[in-house]
Amino acid sequence: MTYGHKPLVLIIMDGYGLADPGPANAIAAAHTPVLDGLFASEPHTRLSASGRAVGLPDGQMGNSEVGHLNIGAGRVVYQELTRIDAAIEDGSIFENLILAETIDATVAAGNAIHFMGLLSDGGVHSHREHLYALVRMAARRGAERIAVHCFLDGRDVSPTSGARFISDLNEFFATTGAGGIATVMGRYYAMDRDERWERIEKAWRAMVLGEGVATEDPLSAVEHSYATGVTDEFVLPIVVHDGDAPVAVVREGDAVVFFNFRPDRARELTRAFVDASFDHFARPRRPKTRFVCLTEYDPTIPAQVAFSKDIPSCVLADVLADSGLRQLHIAETEKYAHVTFFLNGGAEIPKHAEERILIPSPKVPTYDLKPEMSAPEVTEALVRAIEDAKADVYIVNYANCDMVGHTGVFDAAVAAVQTVDACVGRVVEAVRSQGGAVLVTADHGNAECMLESDGSGPFTAHTLSDVPLIAVGTQARALADGGRLCDVSPTVCALLGIEAPQEWTGRNLLVY
Repeated sequence: MTYGHKPLVLIIMDGYGLADPGPANAIAAAHTPVLDGLFASEPHTRLSASGRAVGLPDGQMGNSEVGHLNIGAGRVVYQELTRIDAAIEDGSIFENLILAETIDATVAAGNAIHFMGLLSDGGVHSHREHLYALVRMAARRGAERIAVHCFLDGRDVSPTSGARFISDLNEFFATTGAGGIATVMGRYYAMDRDERWERIEKAWRAMVLGEGVATEDPLSAVEHSYATGVTDEFVLPIVVHDGDAPVAVVREGDAVVFFNFRPDRARELTRAFVDASFDHFARPRRPKTRFVCLTEYDPTIPAQVAFSKDIPSCVLADVLADSGLRQLHIAETEKYAHVTFFLNGGAEIPKHAEERILIPSPKVPTYDLKPEMSAPEVTEALVRAIEDAKADVYIVNYANCDMVGHTGVFDAAVAAVQTVDACVGRVVEAVRSQGGAVLVTADHGNAECMLESDGSGPFTAHTLSDVPLIAVGTQARALADGGRLCDVSPTVCALLGIEAPQEWTGRNLLVY
């Protein structure tokens, strides 16, 4: 078989959205001669990266997991958020066998039920409506001891929205007549994904040992945190007390339901609870619990799963492997799972002739302190691989626009964008010297909106923005309008001269 363009590089600029210039737009403020030149000279278009275009509810912002799933699947992938929302709407969640059996067994034994997860309506890792439904379910099935461990967001929603979510949750408890808050902490501690186990340890010790800032009023404690300049993401673990003792800690025989639906930031804390051989920090008590993950976080985690995974078959990596092409996936730690696990449809094991390169992310408290992150090192490794002809197809993720965008620090986001621009330039130059082609795209928006619409403060969440698709080094005269992320893989196949699978509903956007 004759292939059209080799090498072919797919560049995913994480968090690079399209928006009009303005005081909130770090992308427009950045000096980006490479991308400006590509937009001026190469075929390009806009892709929808949110809502129904990526299998989410209308008006729901996209995210990295969803974006990479849709890019790799070649079709719209309906997300866990949508599936769980539907189960709540039709009432089937209340009959979910795993949840029902767990609650019933715990109630019969006279033990407590703990719900832990991100208290947010961001819809990226969790949604508070899922928590509400779970508390209702437990109450209906006779649970009298319901404790909620709240992880505050501040990244996918406003940095100080946590106080409102806590207030709303307390009102919900009062209306429902069941439930109470046991702990509150920032996601910085409870949802690490880079093996910063000292953070996870603080979260675990708060929930199991009752160690943390003691308070009888979690809302006041969070507001006090704001007053000291500490926003939701970074709130130190708070333990709610009744008198001298915590109102609830996780004990032997209790049930624990982790209500995050996105896996990557739920794995480490889950392992601290369920892995018998866990050795990343000392656990003075190791209560055996009935542990349920709302979705599958990892097939090796010994816990029950309420909503099993719906894995798309025949993703881009499969098509490349079946066509005898060598592929290389590369990213730094923060986005490595996205360019491998999520891009490959939720499959952990590499495909035939698939090589993966992981470049460690820098060990800094927040990425505004190092906005270049490890992009230069990623680029160096990628360019070297291209020059050595290590593969036919290369897929790279640049994390900067997203990870630095989440900090809300405008100048750092500008620096992040400029770093990505320079890195894209190096990759394009290397590919051009080999006579290949490059597709430049993104998975969702972020850095193009760094301020709240009313100017009240930093905006740290993802956006509903479209993202770019640029075709470099092809004979195409244009790219079709009206595209979605699921159109990227069919376009890749067209450039390679490969027939797209029948399962794909995305379309080739190349216009000759």
